[in-house]
Amino acid sequence: MDQTVKSGIDPEKKALHELKQLIKTALINHEFTSPSPDPKPIKEEEVFIWGIPLIGDEKSDAILLKFLRTRDFKVEEAFTMIKNTVKWRKEFGVDTLIDEDLGLSNDLEKVVFMNGFDKEGRPVCYHVCDEFESNKFSSEENTQKFLEWGIQFAEKSIRKLDFGGVSTFLQIHDLKNFPGADKSDDSLVAAICQLFVLLHVNYPEIVAKHVFINVPWWGLALWRMFCLRTLFHSQGFKSKLVLAGPSKSPETLFKYISPEQVPVQYGGLYREGNDEFSCADLAEKILVKPGTKKPIEIPISKCVVVWEVRVVGWEGAVSYCAEFVPNNEPGYTVRIKKKRFICSSDEQVICHKFKVGKPGKIVLTIENCSYKNKMVLYRSKVN
Repeated sequence: MDQTVKSGIDPEKKALHELKQLIKTALINHEFTSPSPDPKPIKEEEVFIWGIPLIGDEKSDAILLKFLRTRDFKVEEAFTMIKNTVKWRKEFGVDTLIDEDLGLSNDLEKVVFMNGFDKEGRPVCYHVCDEFESNKFSSEENTQKFLEWGIQFAEKSIRKLDFGGVSTFLQIHDLKNFPGADKSDDSLVAAICQLFVLLHVNYPEIVAKHVFINVPWWGLALWRMFCLRTLFHSQGFKSKLVLAGPSKSPETLFKYISPEQVPVQYGGLYREGNDEFSCADLAEKILVKPGTKKPIEIPISKCVVVWEVRVVGWEGAVSYCAEFVPNNEPGYTVRIKKKRFICSSDEQVICHKFKVGKPGKIVLTIENCSYKNKMVLYRSKVN
C-alpha cells in the first residue's frame, strides 16, 4: 500500500503542495522567463495563467490541480507542462491578444458561440463546422488569424468562469456538412485540428466533455487521421469524447443539456426572441411509439394558455392536432388546430395560444405513423 495512503495524507493535497513548492522556487529564480544574474533576486517573478496567478488563493490551486489531473498527479510532469504552457503563452502573445481587434468576429461569430448551461451548470460552447468557408484558410496568414481568434475566444470565455465553483465547459462540435469532406482543400481541416491540439495541450481540464454531433460515417476516421491520432492515446481524453450520428444527436445532447437550453437547430426548444417561454419554463419529454397516438392533456380554467410542442425529427409520417375539451358534459369540443401532417420542411417548434372562458383541458394529439420511436417535447403556461 502507498505510504501516503497509509499515513492518511490526501495524495492530491500532497501533490499540490509539492507542485506549489516547485513553482515558488521557479518564481524566485525567475525560471519562467530567464535565469536572473542576481543569485538572490529582490522580487520574485509573477506569472499568470487565464488571468490568475500561479501562486495565490483557491483559484490558483484550482488551476494547478487541472495540470496535475491531466498528468495523473505526477508532479514533475505537471510542472514541466506548466512551464511549457507559460512559454507558449508568451511566444503566442496570449495576454496581449485578448483585447486586440482581429477583424474576424463577423466571419466567425456563427462558427463558435456560447449558449446556455448544461445540467451541471457548466457553460456550453458550440463549434459549428458548417459555418466555415474553406477559402478563408488557404493562406498561412489567414490560418494564423484563425488560430489567434480561437485562442482569444477561449481566453475570454475562460475568464468568465468561477474557479471557486464551475471551472469547465461542455463543448459541442457539430460536424454537419463538414467542409473538409470533399478533400478539395485540406487547409481548413488542418487549421481546425491545429487549434484543437493547441487547446488540448495548453488548456488542460477546461473542457468536461467533447460531444461530437451529426458525425458522418467518415467522421471518426477523418478526425483520427488529422488530429486525434495522438490525443486518442490519452485515456483521460478518451473518457471525455462522445460521438453521435445525425439521428442520435438530439438524444445525446439531452443527456447533458435540458431541452429548454438546446438551440432549436439541434432538436431543442431554445430560440432567440422567444417572448412566450424562457429557459426557466421546463419542458416535458414523452415517447411516441410507431403506429400509436399520444394525447397530451393540459388542464386549464378561465385564462389564456400558450403552449409549445415539438417532435424531435419530424421525418416520417407524424401528425399533430389540438382541441379544447370543456369539463361540463353539455359543452362542445372546440377544434383549435385541425389534424395535419408535419414534415422536416415545416416549422420546428409549434407554438399556439388559446383563450378559454370556462374550465376544461387542452388536448394535443401526436400520431406517429412512422416505423421509428419519436420523442416529443412540450411545455405550457398561463398568461
